Amino acid sequence: MRGGTEVRGGTGAGTTGAAAGGAGRRTPADLLILLLGVGVALLAVSPIVTKWLTNPPDQRMVDLEVYRDGGRAILRGAPLYEVLTQPPQLLPFTYPPFAAVLAVPFTLLPWWYAQVAWTVVMYAALLVVVWYCFRDLIRRAGRWAPLATGVLFGMSAYVWSAFDQIRFGQVGFILMALCLADCTARSARWPRGMLVGLAVAIKLVPGVFLIYFLITGRRDALANAVLTAGAATLATFALLPSDSADYWFGALLEGGDRTGAIDGTTNQAVNGMLARVVPEGPLRSLLWLVLLLLVAYVGFRLSRRATLTADELGAGVRPARPVGGTDLLRAADRAAGPGAYSALLAGVAIVGLLSVLLSPVGWIHHLVWMIAVMGALVGDGRDLRRCVLAGVLWVAFLFPLPWLGTTVVAAGESLAWKIPGQILRDAFGLISLAMILVLGVWLVNRVRPRGDGAEPSRETPGVGTLAP
Repeated sequence: MRGGTEVRGGTGAGTTGAAAGGAGRRTPADLLILLLGVGVALLAVSPIVTKWLTNPPDQRMVDLEVYRDGGRAILRGAPLYEVLTQPPQLLPFTYPPFAAVLAVPFTLLPWWYAQVAWTVVMYAALLVVVWYCFRDLIRRAGRWAPLATGVLFGMSAYVWSAFDQIRFGQVGFILMALCLADCTARSARWPRGMLVGLAVAIKLVPGVFLIYFLITGRRDALANAVLTAGAATLATFALLPSDSADYWFGALLEGGDRTGAIDGTTNQAVNGMLARVVPEGPLRSLLWLVLLLLVAYVGFRLSRRATLTADELGAGVRPARPVGGTDLLRAADRAAGPGAYSALLAGVAIVGLLSVLLSPVGWIHHLVWMIAVMGALVGDGRDLRRCVLAGVLWVAFLFPLPWLGTTVVAAGESLAWKIPGQILRDAFGLISLAMILVLGVWLVNRVRPRGDGAEPSRETPGVGTLAP
């Protein structure tokens, strides 16, 4: 495992000790701040929940319906990969059988209660995502951390991809939370890699993190991830041998035939962007292969660069039972500085973007990884340029730009309409490609120590110090 734990200086340790000493003394004001943070979060997401849970029955939580139909198929012994949801959607189950097993509890609830329960689960996962993405900024807020968390939670919920997660009842927040926790938690209380393995067993897309573990030297995590995914898959084979065979040797190979139209606007993967401008055929397949390899090479290389930079700065992840205890870990965490964690998060966020871009289909709601991009850019909030860029990115993702592009394309036949319209249709995918370069090059260069010892994001602020 890379990354040292040396504590450089006493500022971080002293701050940590003070924070730890005051952690047990909660005042009425602290409770009020906590309630205020919870209130802000609930107030922010209430319009979203109200909007989607009161949508027409065939237009809300359609993916949850897919999961439930998969669970029902298991309970009644029906072929899992032959079931379809009710008209007009008629959606098939496209996940590994292990995901259907996990969905069984939601089939035991009436439809309304299942939707409410799933909404709570999704937002609980988003809360985990917000903590790992904005950890340094939240910690810097000190006693105001609950309110800061509530505000960031509400802002993240309105990112268009997150907005769509609730609309469709998707599993994206949960997969993202599992991968973030596994890759960025400073001292895991579980075998490192186990959560990624669980995510891969639920859906194959997080498999890109196996490559991440390999190229960054986290071989123990890689082994744990493979063992976890393999154990879950083999256990499901023993429980559902026929359905497992149908998936691994049938449904999986059908690809886009089961998941939807490759050239649809909502597909922001490289394959989707290409399919909208190049007719189907050998040329498109060849171009996709070339672009796939190019994006993968550049993306994984920059992810490795960001992660190794974090390791050099002292933000490398550590084993479950570190020598020296929790206090030493926290002290080392403070001494490493916010730039170190930003680099670590940047490396993970790049891989998250690759999980969407490299897939045959990467829907808009899969791009919740843009929240991690914003978190890496913001850091602890002390670098104005990084914060401005994160703010611009957040504003851009408040709007359904790809669908606006579809409207522009349909508005006229001239190239003056078609070209800008097509760019807008691919906006989220193109921004994702750009963010890989921004995180892996610009941000990493910005957090690395300069030759004169100065560094824009390298200061080590105390807990609760929002002063510049």
